[in-house]
Amino acid sequence: MLYGQFVGSWDLEAVFYEDGKFRRKTGGEWHFGWILGGRGVQDVLFRAGAPRGEFGTAIRCYDPAEDVWHISWMQPSGREFVHLIGRRRDEMIVQEVTGLEPGRRERWCFTNITPNSFHWFDEVSNDNGATWIVQEEINARRRPTRAKVH
Repeated sequence: MLYGQFVGSWDLEAVFYEDGKFRRKTGGEWHFGWILGGRGVQDVLFRAGAPRGEFGTAIRCYDPAEDVWHISWMQPSGREFVHLIGRRRDEMIVQEVTGLEPGRRERWCFTNITPNSFHWFDEVSNDNGATWIVQEEINARRRPTRAKVH
């Protein structure tokens, strides 16, 4: 249930940074659902007011032999294709980008996770993890589910 806890729909506020300085703020939506007979979780993420087709998706599947999640993030309109390895670290979920040049590291983390909210951030290091610069932050709130009428 590492990622299963996010299944559902979320409203979000995203903040983008450039070289550690505020660049812009926007709203958006993030939707998570089970796939592959419950063996994986897929999400779709888009910002408010984005043109049709400007969205991204991630597919996450658990590897019990390695005790990690293999993740592929894709945003075709921006030509962004990223592969990550995810795992629980204390109270966080840390997803590390694979295939980067030596000395460069990037991680996408879920923190402050509750049943109805979470904080997510993307940070990069160009000195093998000695210092980190935040590139994006997201605060998400679960959308209320509608009660079924019988």
